[in-house]
Amino acid sequence: QVQLAESGGGLVQPGGSLTLSCAASGSIFRTYAMGWYRQTPGKQREFVASATRGGSTDYADSVKGRFTLSRDNSRNTVHLQMNSLKPEDTGVYYCAAGGYGGPFVSWGQGTQVTVSV
Repeated sequence: QVQLAESGGGLVQPGGSLTLSCAASGSIFRTYAMGWYRQTPGKQREFVASATRGGSTDYADSVKGRFTLSRDNSRNTVHLQMNSLKPEDTGVYYCAAGGYGGPFVSWGQGTQVTVSV
């Protein structure tokens, strides 16, 4: 079992920045990949970014150049630095974790990000 604790959501104006953090505990071998998904009402949950324990990162096209995901393997945490935020970035952001070569199977409770004037 993996437990994921998220923090850092909130309200920010368009063009602003926000950092989300996620700390994993439990079965560390199930956290080879960690990342973030987001969901807005009426839409399916969508991939935002991920990072593997080996250092590979991946981003959704919609956030490339604006979001940066960093990972601290010693603390089993990931941090999503979000810059130049847009209203369409609004949603509930979920931290996710998965084992090597497998899907994301562990999920956090979600943290709300609202980008609005």
